[in-house]
Amino acid sequence: MKPSTASHPMEFRNTTERGLDLDTVHERILHFIRLDPAAVYKFIIGTDCQVHSGHTKFITGVVIQRLGKGAWACYRQVIVHRALHSIREKLSMETALSEEIAMYFDETKRQDMEDIVLPHLYQGASFDMFIHIDAGDDENKNRTAKFVQEMVRRVESVGMVPVIKPDCYVASAYANRFSKKPYQPQLEDREVIDGIL
Repeated sequence: MKPSTASHPMEFRNTTERGLDLDTVHERILHFIRLDPAAVYKFIIGTDCQVHSGHTKFITGVVIQRLGKGAWACYRQVIVHRALHSIREKLSMETALSEEIAMYFDETKRQDMEDIVLPHLYQGASFDMFIHIDAGDDENKNRTAKFVQEMVRRVESVGMVPVIKPDCYVASAYANRFSKKPYQPQLEDREVIDGIL
């Protein structure tokens, strides 16, 4: 299931900024890596969704993690105006939204990030890219288990390393934090206006 980008603009935000486009997100990531190019980096994309009354809220987190030394993160919100109850449909759309962001970070953009740490490899620097899938393969604990391999193959097909439960913290912790609150358009529009004024 391919999400419609027409009704869901590619707009990101975090606790200090709103209205970021993907080019700006990429620049923020490059700046963060340049601050300490000899560190170990994980670039991670992960999506979580929550079903609310009359809608399903998807949050895709984009995180550049400097291991042991902090992170820079932002997220994108997509609202589907119906309650999705099929586990496969929800998981498939979560994966599609993560893939959509991963496709933007093509070989050239990935090379931009890797080139910053490359001269520091002998000092222990590294850069790896992951998609966190909010699903686990333990059939006793996870209703998502039967769909995990399909999602893993999809992530691998876009050149990213898939990570599942219990290690998918960008989806299960970061994105989850923002997906839990129901979408309230009037309040969110007011927040945007307040942020501009």
